[in-house]
Amino acid sequence: MQNYRIYAEKKPRFRVEAESLRAELNESLSLRMEELRLVNVYDLFGFTPELLEKCRLTVFGEPVTDVVTDDIDLDGKRFLAVEYLPGQFDQRASSAVDCVHLIDPEAQVAIRSARLLIFDDSVGDLEWEAIRRYYINGVECREKDLGRLSLNEQAAVRPLADLSGFRRMPEAEYADFRKRYGLAMSTDDLREVVNYFCLEQRDPTETELRILDTYWSDHCRHTTFTTELTRIAVEDSFIKEDIEAALRGFYAVRRELGRADKPLCLMELATIGARHLRRKGLLDDLEVSEENN
Repeated sequence: MQNYRIYAEKKPRFRVEAESLRAELNESLSLRMEELRLVNVYDLFGFTPELLEKCRLTVFGEPVTDVVTDDIDLDGKRFLAVEYLPGQFDQRASSAVDCVHLIDPEAQVAIRSARLLIFDDSVGDLEWEAIRRYYINGVECREKDLGRLSLNEQAAVRPLADLSGFRRMPEAEYADFRKRYGLAMSTDDLREVVNYFCLEQRDPTETELRILDTYWSDHCRHTTFTTELTRIAVEDSFIKEDIEAALRGFYAVRRELGRADKPLCLMELATIGARHLRRKGLLDDLEVSEENN
C-alpha cells in the first residue's frame, strides 16, 4: 500500500466552474483576471498502484472532461491551495471513498481533498491576499501546504471553559461575551439563555451553550425567515401580472385562515400552503408541533 497525490482538472472547454469563480472574484474584488485554473487535489492513502489506475478516470475524473495527473507545474505561478480544517466533513473526499469501494469493496483507503486555484500574471501580492481573505472561510477551511502529504491530523482538543457566574452576568457584558466566545446568537437570544439558567438556578456548561448557539443559528432555525415584511413591491416584468395574482391569492388564504393580523414574513410565505391544505383536510399526515425549528 502506498500514498499518492493526484490532480484533477477540467479540460479547457469544460472549465465552467473555474470561469464562474473567475467572474465572481473579478466582480467582488475589482480584479482583471483573464484566466483562472481550478484543480481538485486528492491525497490518497492505502492505495495500490493497480487500484489507483482503476480509479484515476472513474472516481477522480472522466476521460472526456478531465485531465488527471500525478504532478502539476507551479513554478513561477501564483496559486492558492485550500483544504478543510481537521474535524470538518469533506464531502468530496467521502464521496470518493464510497466510489472506490464500488470498485474494490475490501479496500482500506482514506482520502483528503483540496482545491487549488492557479492565477494568471495579473494577480500580485495585494490581489492574492484579497483573494485569500475572500475565498477562505476560516470557520471550516484553511490554506493547504502542498509540501505535506499527511493523513493523521486531529482537531485540537481544548478544555471546556468554566462559565461560573454566567447567570449573574450584567447585560452590559453580553456583547463582549458573545464576541469572546464567537457566538452566532443575538444579544436578545443570549438574554433568553441567561434568563433560562436563572430559572434553573445553575450556570450552563460550555457544551450546552454551544448546542443552543448552533440550534438557534440561522443555519438551523432560519431566523431570516421570520423578518417582518412591511411592503412587497412587484417589479415590472413579463410575469408581473402572474406574480400579483399569486400575491392576491396568498392574501386571500391568509384571511381565510384568520392570519391576516399576524406579522407577514418569509416563513408565512413558505408554510401557508401546508396550513391551507391541512384546513381543507387534504394533509392529515402533517406533524404539528410547538417546536420553532
